[in-house]
Amino acid sequence: MAQGNNSIKKVLIVAFSLCIVCSVIVSTAAVALRPAQQLNQELDRKTNILNVARLYEPGMDVEEAFSTQITARVVELETGEYSDQFDPDTYDGFEAARDPATGRTLSGERDIAGFSRVEKFATVYLVGDPENPDQIVLPIRGQGLWGRMMGFLSVEGDGNTIVSITYYDHAETPGLGAEVNNPRWQAQWEGKKIYSEEGDLSPEIHLTKGGASNEYEVDALSGATLTSNGVTNMLQFWLSEEGFAPYLAKFRSGTEPSDAEDTETDFDDVEGA
Repeated sequence: MAQGNNSIKKVLIVAFSLCIVCSVIVSTAAVALRPAQQLNQELDRKTNILNVARLYEPGMDVEEAFSTQITARVVELETGEYSDQFDPDTYDGFEAARDPATGRTLSGERDIAGFSRVEKFATVYLVGDPENPDQIVLPIRGQGLWGRMMGFLSVEGDGNTIVSITYYDHAETPGLGAEVNNPRWQAQWEGKKIYSEEGDLSPEIHLTKGGASNEYEVDALSGATLTSNGVTNMLQFWLSEEGFAPYLAKFRSGTEPSDAEDTETDFDDVEGA
């Protein structure tokens, strides 16, 4: 007896064929759109850097403004010196942290921002004259209430005075932790100090409940204790000796960071621990 068009075999063949066709269409679209997505991500990164440096204006040519006012350099966190081993336009610190050759493991009190691993080199963005910058934009990230928070912190050329802070990626609660992007809260950061004494590599800046009472305090986010703690912890890490403190110390002492000696490093022989 001939099978009808509604037989199980034919239904499965049609369903399988449809899945194959849809998979091909989705894959093709993903590959075709990838360059545009990467360009948009890069444009968003540059916009956020200009924004935290207070250089962004609606409608401006972001690419031109970034290329003429911002210089990217890669810094070795341990020494605070510039490194030419990586291209600052393509270097990804987050990915480098995963690599045993370019990252290191953190544990216990050293892992206050909740990383487990962190990169050995990081990209910084110099505003104005790279030899004597007006501002230094630092990438920061750490654990918030619901996940990783990523942002930028801009510091004046003295290596100690905060200009602004912004977060471009987070999953904090709207109306509570998400207030990290409220302009009124961000405005509190202007003029705050990071370190109490010249040469000290331990940051004093932190969030506090009940209102800031000195130049090292910023009012915590109302109703968002865990997010506020996350902000404090990530700043305590990135502005400490584990992060950018050796680099910023050079600006605070009036000695600009220099280029590290031009030596080749075989990362296959570098321990990741």
